[in-house]
Amino acid sequence: MGRAKGFSLIELLIVVAIILVIAAIAIPNVLHSRMAANESSAAASLRTIASAEITYFNAYPTIGYAATLPDLGGPAPCTPGPGSACLLDSSLSSAVPGSTGKSGYQFQATGIAGGTLNANYVAGATPVILGSSGNRDFCSSSEQILRAQNSGGGPPVSTLVACAAYPIAP
Repeated sequence: MGRAKGFSLIELLIVVAIILVIAAIAIPNVLHSRMAANESSAAASLRTIASAEITYFNAYPTIGYAATLPDLGGPAPCTPGPGSACLLDSSLSSAVPGSTGKSGYQFQATGIAGGTLNANYVAGATPVILGSSGNRDFCSSSEQILRAQNSGGGPPVSTLVACAAYPIAP
């Protein structure tokens, strides 16, 4: 009788162990990269919201800045108006607290009254799942400065004072 061809059980176990070690090293790096991508997307989304707020302010001068984030968007097909200006796509304008968010973040835009119109606004972003979809909160206001800080969980920032307390994002 000749020797059987194939791999022994020990050889297969060694290969499986090597694959598991490689996976244990790679998976945390992949998760960290995904969080970094979500945070970059949140910062870019706040810049988009800031641009939409300026356009809204110029399009509806008797209202000022939009009172809420959905006011900047609208469902397709969208007809522009003060309640749905069609300036943001629906995935961003509907990524409000309580929703599944966009790229792991929830957003909120709040128009702040100053006399007869909304003279300022604050837009905030917070991770849907802290530590998994992101670690930082972001905000921007009518100053057009992006700010960020480590997240404490909870809803996105909605006041000028709270946003101004965040350090300027790098």
